[in-house]
Amino acid sequence: MEHIGMQARDRRCLALWFPFLSCERARSAEQADPAEDAVPFALVHRTGNALRLTAVDRRAARQGLVVGMTLADARARCPDLVTQQADPAADALHLGRMLERMRQFTPMVALDPPDGLILDISGCAHLFGGDDALAELARQSVGHASRHAFGSNAVAARALARHARSAEERRQENVAVLPVAALELEDSALAALRRAGLRTIGDLASRPMGMIAARFGEQAVARLRQIMGGAASPVSPSRPAVPIRAEARFPEPIARTDDVMDVIESLLGQAARQMEARKLGGRRFAIRLLRSDGARQGLAIDTGQPVRDPAVVLRLLRERIDRMADPLDPGFGFDAVLLAVPHVEPLAERQQAMDGEGSAASEREVMTLMDRLAIRLGSGNVTRLQPCDRHLPELSQRPVPAVQARITAWPAQDRPPRPLLMFDPPQPVAVIAGVPDGPPLRFRWRDKLHEVTLAEGPERIGAEWWRRRQGHQPGGAGQTRDYYRIEDKEGRRYWMFRHGLFGEKGEIAWYLHGLFP
Repeated sequence: MEHIGMQARDRRCLALWFPFLSCERARSAEQADPAEDAVPFALVHRTGNALRLTAVDRRAARQGLVVGMTLADARARCPDLVTQQADPAADALHLGRMLERMRQFTPMVALDPPDGLILDISGCAHLFGGDDALAELARQSVGHASRHAFGSNAVAARALARHARSAEERRQENVAVLPVAALELEDSALAALRRAGLRTIGDLASRPMGMIAARFGEQAVARLRQIMGGAASPVSPSRPAVPIRAEARFPEPIARTDDVMDVIESLLGQAARQMEARKLGGRRFAIRLLRSDGARQGLAIDTGQPVRDPAVVLRLLRERIDRMADPLDPGFGFDAVLLAVPHVEPLAERQQAMDGEGSAASEREVMTLMDRLAIRLGSGNVTRLQPCDRHLPELSQRPVPAVQARITAWPAQDRPPRPLLMFDPPQPVAVIAGVPDGPPLRFRWRDKLHEVTLAEGPERIGAEWWRRRQGHQPGGAGQTRDYYRIEDKEGRRYWMFRHGLFGEKGEIAWYLHGLFP
């Protein structure tokens, strides 16, 4: 115990906690209207049949909103709350970028997900003017609201940053005054501690360890020993990934394009083996050609999905070379060819279907076609749709460049069919209905009258009341929609909706939103 305590006194850890990280990241990525920065903001995620808050900003927290609250309860307490869909993957990526900025202070940096970092600053704080000066520089380098604390071990520093009730408690570094919640045990164990009258770490530490283990579990003892410095809590630094690279240098320059492509194919094979060992696939491949006269030429391609098949990448490279206005100019020959894969993503092995077909194979074929089209037409001219967690049909997907799209499965939804062709924006139509809230009997569209023979519906889609109202137009969130699938005498099928219900504020109007094949 004394040996561990001696080590703890020699160590110095800095914990950084960013309590509003997710919301701040989302608002900066969204480039929201400055007027909306003054209103409470939260991120939501669907859990079962309810939307729940997963993160809140400072203004929302001041109004009593907390993580886990249902959106309906949050709206009742804060009617002007602005929300957005949570994106844990984007949050994790952003936290990883913040970690990279911390490497300028110490190589011993670890993630403290989902919203914190731990730095082991033992022996390096004096290089930046001391502990406080280093902490201030670290906070400024990330530009987020934060709290920090120092400790003789990582667990103590983290507990002080997140659970100390004042800046003075954090400066004193006295973990004994922290609440037992700082142990971060299961809810049942924390409730048992409070029922026993143990409110602080100091209250618990004064009891025999055997009694604590018997009544509250061994995990309580392990966490207590770590936070008090009686057990090791090492910082496991997140080390930068080794880049995927390969190169070939020649004793004599090579000048033939076919020879260069053979070399590139060999380098792609080397890179593929590196990626296969790490279960990765490349999304960007960059080639650097070094000429004997010192000139350099670059060539790069992006792909819409992670790949590591050399034949696929080589075919895309040939497409890019064929489309270049100034093809590869070897001059007096190339001395070296360098390959880098700067953008990689996880790529798991896929099992081929028994008949050689299947959705996975079809998806790969489509993505390969999109990559080739992106090279020929430009990456911004080839897009694909990605799902969005929105109720309004025209907002439930968004186009993104195919080479930048994340492969996302479309959520399974139990709902009536949607048309393949949808109008943006929905087109207004004049409708005659048998009863005010009934389906159309006839409608006029593009100066032509259509007699309705069959009608199915309504499918009611409520207003997105948790978003700010944007007026009466179909793109707004102000009124309910009743959708109908109808067929006219000529057998044509339409998808139209009544915007607004009788009894709601605003004018009732009909719109044609799509055509069925």
